[in-house]
Amino acid sequence: MNLKSLLAVASLACVAWGHFGVVIPSNSTIDESSQAKEKITYKFTHPFEGMMMSLDKPIEAGVFVGGKKEIFSNLVEKKDGKMSYYEAEYNVKNPGIYQFYMDPKPYFEPAENIFIRHITKTIVNAYGYGEGWDEPIGLKTEIIPLTRPYGLYKGNIFSGKVLYKGKPAKNTIVEVEYLNLKGLKTPGEDYITQEVKTNELGEFSFAMPLAGWWGFSALNEDDEKIKKDGKEYPVEIGAVIWVETKDYE
Repeated sequence: MNLKSLLAVASLACVAWGHFGVVIPSNSTIDESSQAKEKITYKFTHPFEGMMMSLDKPIEAGVFVGGKKEIFSNLVEKKDGKMSYYEAEYNVKNPGIYQFYMDPKPYFEPAENIFIRHITKTIVNAYGYGEGWDEPIGLKTEIIPLTRPYGLYKGNIFSGKVLYKGKPAKNTIVEVEYLNLKGLKTPGEDYITQEVKTNELGEFSFAMPLAGWWGFSALNEDDEKIKKDGKEYPVEIGAVIWVETKDYE
């Protein structure tokens, strides 16, 4: 096989893997003041394979708590090789449910001739507050958890409801991937990205077999297109949520 053919195969493999926006806090549950300083990491990646795409500075990133958004102005650009990602720090002072989120600048995927916009969030419970973890932020698309999205064990089932423009998104593909920080291998490519589909109410469920971070990405075609070089392209809009599972010690 010549170099051109090898590059083509590699390109197709990358397309087959799921793109995921990533918002990961240093703690998914805060029990004591020593955990109060959260470091939030924002990336755009193939979580299981570990391949990163460069993330432009998000259009908006912040936290939703107590029914209000607080938009961050302290994002710091970091580098992993040539690829950019971002970090922010946030001091969690009071009990509450903290929904950290980002709305990224759409990413153009030339292999698919689409723009990708993955609106991503994760939910942190602070100091045993435990109420309001299913409250919508009001994003254009988002996953509303039906399972409490923290304090989860390996093997738990996570259920959610996909909203697009505030309404349930039925028959929507939800891609699921494990954030593979351990160098795990799969039996084949079909095992990398799992898929489930929402029902008529926009609901889905998935059992998480490993301890660690799991990403759920509900994908739809947006009602807006983006013009590039004089041509309009469709936008894949994703509602992404990250939840953490742990094992018994």
